[in-house]
Amino acid sequence: MDMLTGDQIAEARLTDWTKLAQGLHTRYVTDSFAAGVRFVAAVGEAGEALGHYPRVALGAAYVDLKLSSPDAIYRDDEGTEHIVEWVTQQDVDLARRIAEIAAAQGLTADPGAACVVELGLDAHDSATIAPVWAALLAGEAEAQGRGTASDEVRDATGRVPNLWFGDADGAEARQRFHVEVYLAADVAAQRIAAALAAGGTVVDDSDAPGLTVIADQEGNRGVVCVAASPAPAG
Repeated sequence: MDMLTGDQIAEARLTDWTKLAQGLHTRYVTDSFAAGVRFVAAVGEAGEALGHYPRVALGAAYVDLKLSSPDAIYRDDEGTEHIVEWVTQQDVDLARRIAEIAAAQGLTADPGAACVVELGLDAHDSATIAPVWAALLAGEAEAQGRGTASDEVRDATGRVPNLWFGDADGAEARQRFHVEVYLAADVAAQRIAAALAAGGTVVDDSDAPGLTVIADQEGNRGVVCVAASPAPAG
């Protein structure tokens, strides 16, 4: 199934969900752990009906959900097809069904509470070093390139953050590891403001609001990332 563009995802008007990194994310607030269990059970039945399932994290007063397709089709500029992890129509369909279930059970969505953390590493030759990180992070060679057309390292079970590789400039001495924090657009500004109030500085906002690079007092960098396509007005 073809991957959806940012505009197509925004046009779906999934008000309970936010697009972060490779998937759709949300949090539903519950009044008890038992209520969360009932909700997850109903979500499981909906997944069975569609043959597609979310990733679930259950807490005492919340249920966190992620939807993505591990077999989405991406076509590069030459028309070559790649199998990647991304949002497809089946994710949109299940997201809508889950929202209906949540409404029927009286649950409130809090998509702004969703957050995805990834690691970035600037490298001279990612193909050479990626096997090392696949072994360290995921314990399997198949983690290299899983769900991506690059050497990015992704653990199939989501136990550890994804690790992607950028191009290193050998003439530039700088931090080569950095943290990517994916947030909903309305939360990102608050998070940046909090980092600045704590003593951080903005070192690059040329690609804002999509990417804003923050440095701490010692120059270590993190990047606040938001989806490029806002939801349509109206």
